[in-house]
Amino acid sequence: MAKRKRLSPAQNTYLAGAPEAKSALAGPLPTPAASAAPIAQVAGEASASAALQEVSQVLQQARARGLMVEEIALERIDETHLVRDRIDQDADEMEALISSLRARGQQTPIEVVPLEGRIDGKSWGLISGWRRLSALRRLYAETSDSDFATIKALVIRPDSAEAAYVAMVEENEIRVNLSHYERARIAVRALKEGVFPSLKKALQGLFANAPRAKRSKIGSFVTLVEALDAVLYFPTAISEKLGLALVRQIGEDPEFATRLKAALQAAERGTAAEELAVLNAALAADQEQDTSLTSPLEPQVAAGGAVNSPPRVRQTTAEVGTQERVTTQLAPGLRLGFQPGAQRIELSGTAVDAALLEDLKAWLAQR
Repeated sequence: MAKRKRLSPAQNTYLAGAPEAKSALAGPLPTPAASAAPIAQVAGEASASAALQEVSQVLQQARARGLMVEEIALERIDETHLVRDRIDQDADEMEALISSLRARGQQTPIEVVPLEGRIDGKSWGLISGWRRLSALRRLYAETSDSDFATIKALVIRPDSAEAAYVAMVEENEIRVNLSHYERARIAVRALKEGVFPSLKKALQGLFANAPRAKRSKIGSFVTLVEALDAVLYFPTAISEKLGLALVRQIGEDPEFATRLKAALQAAERGTAAEELAVLNAALAADQEQDTSLTSPLEPQVAAGGAVNSPPRVRQTTAEVGTQERVTTQLAPGLRLGFQPGAQRIELSGTAVDAALLEDLKAWLAQR
C-alpha cells in the first residue's frame, strides 16, 4: 500500500525575498501599462471628432439665423448703416434706460449685420437697438468701465436692404410706438435711398402688418414730411388729427405750405408746445379765411329775438385788395385761388386732372 505524503501549507513570505529586477541602465524595469485595444481607440477618437463637428455646425447655423448673442466692441458698430426711423431721444426715457443698464446690465441684445471692406474699423452695421447703443456709449464715456465697452448683439443677415429696413421698423413698432410722422419719414427716406421702387411699395413693405387704414394715414403724413421736414423742430409732437388737417389744407391750397413754412421760420420755437401753437394758428387763420368766403347769407337770430346782420361776403373780385389772396371752394375737390397783386389764378384739389386741363384750354380758346 502506497504511503501518503503530507504537504506543508503555503508560506506567505516564500517569494518576499526574490531579488528586484533591474535594468542594465538604472532603476527598476517599467511595468507594462494597460492600454486599450487599437480598434477601441480609433472608434473613440472618431466619435469625439464627430461630436465636435456637430457642435460646430449647430453654432454656425445659430449664428447664421441670428440666434447667437455675441459681445461686440462699441466702436466697431456703425449706427448710420441705415437711415433711422427714430427722430429724437426723449431725455427722460434715455435717463431711465441708462439707470436700468447701470443697475441690471443689458437685458435685450441689439441686431447688427456684418460689414466688409470698411477702412474706418466699423465691421458691424446697426439694424435695431439705436437707443441701447446710445445709452451704453454714454455710460462708457462717463465711467470708462469695461463692462460698458461692449454690447450684446444678434448677428443677422437680411436677404435684402428692404428686409433690413423692415426688421428695424418692426422692432421699434414692438418696443417703442412710432409716431405717424416718423413712419412717413422713414418711408420717404427709404424711397430716396433706392430701397423701394415707389412710395406705395415702401408703405406696403415697411408696414405690411398694419391695417390698410393706418397705412393710408401714414401715406397722408408723407405730404407733411415732404413739405415741412426741413423746418420742423418737434415733428413727433404733431397729433394724428392736426397732421391730417394740415395735409388736407395743403392739398386744397398749395400756397399754404409756403406760408406755413415762413411762419415756422419766423417764430420762436423753444418747445414742442410753441411749435404746435404756430401750426394751429396758421391752420385756423387759413380755414377762417376760407369760411369767410363761403359763409351763408341767411340772417341769424340772436337770443333776444333780434335779427343780426349777415356777415359781409365779397360779391365780386373787384372788392379784393391788390395784396390780398382769396380762395373759394368751387366744387367738391376743386378750389379756386386768386391774388390780384401777383396776377395769379390757381386751381387745386383732387378734381384737378388732365380732363379739366383740356376743358380749360378749350374754354380759354373760345373766350
